[in-house]
Amino acid sequence: MTSSTLTLTRRQALAGLGAASAIALSGCARAVSVANAPAAPDQFLDQIAFNLLEHEPERATALGVDAGRYAALRGRLEDQSPAGQAAYADRLRRDLADVRAFSRTGLDADTLTSLEVVESAYVTALDGFALPYGDVAVGSWRNAPYVVIQNVGSYIDMPRFMDSTHPVNNEADAEAFVDRIEALPAVLDGELERIRSARQMGVVPPAFLLDKAIAQMEATIAAAGTGEPFTSSLAGKLDEAGLAGGWAARVQAATTSGVVPALQRQLAELRAQRAVATSDPGMRARPRGEEWYGWALRASTTTPMTPDEVHRQGLEELRALHGRMEPILRQIGYTSGSVGERMQALSRDPRYKFAEGDAGRAEIMAFIQDRIAWITAQMPRAFNTLVSPNLEVRRLPLAEEPGAPAAYGGAGSKDGSIPGRMWINLRTTDLHRKYDLPDLTFHETIPGHVWEGEYSNRLPLIRSILAFNAFSEGWALYGQQLADELGAYDGDPVGRLGYLQALAFRACRMVVDTGLHDKGWSRAQAVNFFVEENGSKREEVESEVDRYCSWPGQACGYKVGHSEIVRKRAWAEQQLGAAYDVRAFNDAVVLGGNAPLDVMARNVQRFVAGAGSRG
Repeated sequence: MTSSTLTLTRRQALAGLGAASAIALSGCARAVSVANAPAAPDQFLDQIAFNLLEHEPERATALGVDAGRYAALRGRLEDQSPAGQAAYADRLRRDLADVRAFSRTGLDADTLTSLEVVESAYVTALDGFALPYGDVAVGSWRNAPYVVIQNVGSYIDMPRFMDSTHPVNNEADAEAFVDRIEALPAVLDGELERIRSARQMGVVPPAFLLDKAIAQMEATIAAAGTGEPFTSSLAGKLDEAGLAGGWAARVQAATTSGVVPALQRQLAELRAQRAVATSDPGMRARPRGEEWYGWALRASTTTPMTPDEVHRQGLEELRALHGRMEPILRQIGYTSGSVGERMQALSRDPRYKFAEGDAGRAEIMAFIQDRIAWITAQMPRAFNTLVSPNLEVRRLPLAEEPGAPAAYGGAGSKDGSIPGRMWINLRTTDLHRKYDLPDLTFHETIPGHVWEGEYSNRLPLIRSILAFNAFSEGWALYGQQLADELGAYDGDPVGRLGYLQALAFRACRMVVDTGLHDKGWSRAQAVNFFVEENGSKREEVESEVDRYCSWPGQACGYKVGHSEIVRKRAWAEQQLGAAYDVRAFNDAVVLGGNAPLDVMARNVQRFVAGAGSRG
């Protein structure tokens, strides 16, 4: 089944998309008012979802719902101009009012949770839109003060999206591909208008981020003349689909005549910013930076925690995790020096390194597949409700690798046409070790991001769209913990060290992120904290620190979310005693869907109440 012939009954969330909840389309999708929507909650929530997708049509493609009456979304892109973003905020504002007015009488717990989730996401997003600069991720994780930088912007997102997500199964898909490339110059110019406006306010990214972004954009512009990235991608898709036509030539013409000049205009602006940039990495050095960081931290953690509270919790959890690592290090013969120094020594041990070059890259890919096979077989021991993830592992695009983390992953499309993916950074095999790659794999795939996403894809459409950093990343860390509890490191103390170091790494993130943005740390100070305190690899954490500078607050959500899930598990076990079942608890959390931490806590409370009454 292709996404262009989507069977709407494939997923529960699509079952209710009837005429009453349809968006009228006339060449393109039109948002509808839900003020007078039918009383059926499913239809109401679906209208809310498609109103959002009207402003982010790329998400409709990623979810596989840009089909049938919504097919016009496949040829469109988000309006990145100030006016487009203001219209998006206005849509959210109106829909938030409708959600708050929707009667709760007689609603089941799942529907109440969905309404609570929408309200929380929209309130947070609107607070972000009210700030005078930056990019707001509505129900997502990448909030950024800089609209175009080393890991933010359409020049980074669009090549990957068009290659890995935009389908080409028929002529209509090919036309939509062309439409999107022809629309891209306007998107790039919309971003340009926003970054120029920010510079006029005194908001300029750190010089070291601009150096990366400029080099990456120069590479993208140079590649465009040779048919990369869009023309070659489309040509490959056309060949695979057995389609003949002039679409690739049209894309190349649109790239040459429109996309490249728009990129050159952005590049000129980045160079102008570089001429006045400083090396100060944190938001406290930017206009209204304290306010912006406070919002970003709230968005990331879904809590009211202050920077001081996050910083202190990070230090406390780091000490506790190092206390668990200490006896293992002694057990394997590393007895002198700090935990960080000994982990640095371990990382230099050739037994745990992968080969260099392409041979090592192939070894890493095989290693990942082996760990996925093992953990998949363990899932019946951890969950009562099982899913069958559609999953693939792919190397990051070469142009993206310099500014990207070691790996990231996420769920596939709602209709199943696009698989969940683990993207692995292979710019050098020295980024990875045999003792830390298993844990990374469990985080990104199973029971982490890809596994959790399969459950979210079974929920109403709006719940598949809205995700919360603290839950997403907290769950992925909890998935790492489950892998350990299922025996991933039995008889492998070095592997368990890698797992504990990864948890400690997330505690370090809380310290470093708040250090950069609230306490005046330098980039070097942040990098050295990771290396010296946790024994992290310098090459890896240099990119990590740069990421925290461009995504303030995001790094704090991981351990905050994980710690809250673990606290709720301990509470549930204490409340239920002999009636407690970890599989039932895991089901309660993951089936409740991606949610703010307070909503997740209420789901656990309902689970305990139900399990207790059955007991």
